[in-house]
Amino acid sequence: MGQITNILFPVDFSAESQAMAAYVKRAATLLGAKVTLLHVYDPASRNGLEITVRAPQEIAAEHEEIAQQQLGGFLKTEFPPAEYERLLVAGDPATEIARTARKSGFDLIVMPTHAGIFRRMLLGSTTAKVLNDADCPVATSQHAETIAPRRLEHREYLVATGLGEESERVLRYANQLAQQARSHLRIIHAIQSTDPKLPVELDLDEQIQSEEKREAMERIAELQRKVGSNAAVRIAMGPVKEALLTAAAQSDADILIIGRSSRPGVQGRLRDFTYTVVRDSPFPVMSV
Repeated sequence: MGQITNILFPVDFSAESQAMAAYVKRAATLLGAKVTLLHVYDPASRNGLEITVRAPQEIAAEHEEIAQQQLGGFLKTEFPPAEYERLLVAGDPATEIARTARKSGFDLIVMPTHAGIFRRMLLGSTTAKVLNDADCPVATSQHAETIAPRRLEHREYLVATGLGEESERVLRYANQLAQQARSHLRIIHAIQSTDPKLPVELDLDEQIQSEEKREAMERIAELQRKVGSNAAVRIAMGPVKEALLTAAAQSDADILIIGRSSRPGVQGRLRDFTYTVVRDSPFPVMSV
């Protein structure tokens, strides 16, 4: 993964897509990247009356024309059609988003999650499937009642760093991204508590779990040397997801960067941990 130069922005004409536009445009400005809008429509969608009075080919052609008109008129102020490419494809949204990103060499997919009264339930199926299927990084808005993410600034990028085999790849990407956006990078690392009932502890002192903290700091320092990073590190202890999100909430960050599995395999890239962090993060998450 290198610099971000081409951003794919899937849109479904929803309020969430509209609210995400300013965030996407600001991200493109900070990164010096191009933006392409993509809409996926279903050519087979039709009602019972249509089937009885019109040929399937005629219905599909009309639906394509309507989708093309909607796409051409959507977000014209934020993304003038003469300056920003717009793609229209037919099929399953998640499948086509991932396929388009892979085929056309996009560096990043940016899309909102759908929230509302189902805040604590599943992510929208399209978002979850794109997170699982896409080869490139995917940035998602916070899954909260306020659908518009706050404006991107030159604040702080957070990266959640473990100590496993994917850690170097994720930290390297986060460091490169922060440099490209001219942003400050901070590392957060969670140490699993032996007692899940204990509250999350931040910035552990030397008398509390000093051996675990020392080992983690040494491993993270080694990772930073490998990737050329010099980020500040914050340690939290507790159940890993809760500790991570508690530490993140103490920051004034633009985005939280986390790792997905780099191998789709049978289980896919989207693990329970990734899923819950994306769902519960206080600000947008980039899954790499």
